[in-house]
Amino acid sequence: MSLWLNAGVPAPEVAKRAGHSVDVLLRVYAKCMDGQQEHVNSKINNVLDV
Repeated sequence: MSLWLNAGVPAPEVAKRAGHSVDVLLRVYAKCMDGQQEHVNSKINNVLDV
């Protein structure tokens, strides 16, 4: 699941495939998504066209 989240698969899709709610999925796997601030900031900036 962490691999899918880190690859950018939306949390609702990962949760559905894992048989979890999004809340449970993010609680369990949130620590696996640490260190992605630069990547996430880049995606946000691209959408905002900054």
